[in-house]
Amino acid sequence: MAPKGKGGDKGKGADKGGDKKGGAQKGAQSVNVRHILCEKHGKKEEALKKLNEGVAFNKVAEEYSEDKARAGGSLGWKGKGALLPEFEKVAFELEPSSTNSPKWAECKTSEGYHIVMVEGRK
Repeated sequence: MAPKGKGGDKGKGADKGGDKKGGAQKGAQSVNVRHILCEKHGKKEEALKKLNEGVAFNKVAEEYSEDKARAGGSLGWKGKGALLPEFEKVAFELEPSSTNSPKWAECKTSEGYHIVMVEGRK
């Protein structure tokens, strides 16, 4: 696993390239992020099943997330360095989507299992 967003992402495209500063590339400095946090792998799998069935991300978050930010899983705008490294890497690689048609990714942190989606980048 590559350290905290420094180049070597696992072939997921040229979102960051090798340029940490970003510039004209998609080098966002903050993301509007939502997540579903589950302590147990099984519960995360249940949430993924709902997402794959087409249930809106915010509805699945309200039902399954064990985070304090249960209001649809919204964490709001977060800048680089404000999130756990594993979570941040995934969040800054995702392209923006909507809760009704989400593009998500998963990661595991010391907090548990996360399903992450991004609504905006800047």
